[in-house]
Amino acid sequence: MHEMSIALAVVDQVEGAARPAGATTVSSVRLQVGELAGVVPDALAFSFELACAGTVLEGAELIAEPVLARARCLPCADTWAVGMPPRLSCPRCGTATAELLSGRELQIVSVCWHDAPAHVPTSVPAPVPTSVPAPVPEHLPADRPPTNEER
Repeated sequence: MHEMSIALAVVDQVEGAARPAGATTVSSVRLQVGELAGVVPDALAFSFELACAGTVLEGAELIAEPVLARARCLPCADTWAVGMPPRLSCPRCGTATAELLSGRELQIVSVCWHDAPAHVPTSVPAPVPTSVPAPVPEHLPADRPPTNEER
């Protein structure tokens, strides 16, 4: 079952990006899986769960987005859904010179992870702001503040 090797490769790539970034857990991984990639979605989901055990991905959700296979005829430029089994001859003109546009994808699209919280020391109390009244010059009455010229 090659889905296990795919799952292990995905876990390895995600861990290689998540750990250096300070991630403590990965909550989800989103993959694009082409219709012609030869991947059985249920087998990939099962393998992914096993491959994540003991890593920062343990418990992560695998979101596999299917990508339909599409082709384009080179002579007439018609496009069509290839389907399974793949139909690679043009439904419009019948030629078998199709260019595959999509359907072979197998790529990580996005990863959602959680960083470690920033360390804040709790044993040092925060400084308390204090206000000290400005000294009043002796030649002024204490009941009024000095003007700028008197300072």
